[in-house]
Amino acid sequence: MILKILFVGDAVGTPGVEYLSRGRLLSETKKKLGAHLAVVNGENSADGNGMTAASAEALLFAGADVVTGGNHTARRAEILSYLEDSDRVLRPSNLPGDFPGSGVACVTADGARVLVVNLIGQTYMDPANSPFETLSRILERERGEYDIAAVDFHAEATSEKYALARMFDGKVSVIVGTHTHVQTADCQILPGGTGYITDLGMTGSHSGVLGVKTERVIDRLVKHLPAKFEGSTGCEAAHGALFAIDTESGRCISAESVVF
Repeated sequence: MILKILFVGDAVGTPGVEYLSRGRLLSETKKKLGAHLAVVNGENSADGNGMTAASAEALLFAGADVVTGGNHTARRAEILSYLEDSDRVLRPSNLPGDFPGSGVACVTADGARVLVVNLIGQTYMDPANSPFETLSRILERERGEYDIAAVDFHAEATSEKYALARMFDGKVSVIVGTHTHVQTADCQILPGGTGYITDLGMTGSHSGVLGVKTERVIDRLVKHLPAKFEGSTGCEAAHGALFAIDTESGRCISAESVVF
């Protein structure tokens, strides 16, 4: 059986969340592409940054089967209790300490058990445990409980993302990168059969700089002035990637970046 998974890059603020919801766009895009499952990164889905229960629920209502997180997941304290109660909204598995919630979800899609793992990078990021060791432990712990595994690796350094993909090539079906908000041109199938893209890109307004009003970013970078990051509006689009996986072998058989 062939299972298709649609991964959608970081939904930024109200423009990103509402764009996926408008006219049931995400749900309709899943149907159009023949996707059985949609995974959306929602760590910036609240205005400003971070995630709220309302923004996470809105992404699920829009058609996301799993919502993944990143370095801003816990920026809003209110999300912590929500993470404890949700089995479809994740935070990175390798956050240090006794962090609320889970970094893995196992969902059934068209009869296949799909293990979704959320990880965060260590390079140029806040302190975190090793994503390499964490993923190894998760796969060993969950052995026999899933048919295919897919990973959202929220990281800054392209080298760290690609190294994780190479280390686990053939051990998981898909590894996607998130965080930089710019879609990379390297969607591919690695030699061992793992589908991969360094960064999915972002979902929301593309009229500013990574979803933020241009003038606010320029004030900070050029004038070195403190500036509150305000979300941009207009020119909305969703960036992501679609992977087709042979559920018997676990190998990815097609990989393509998508914009909708």
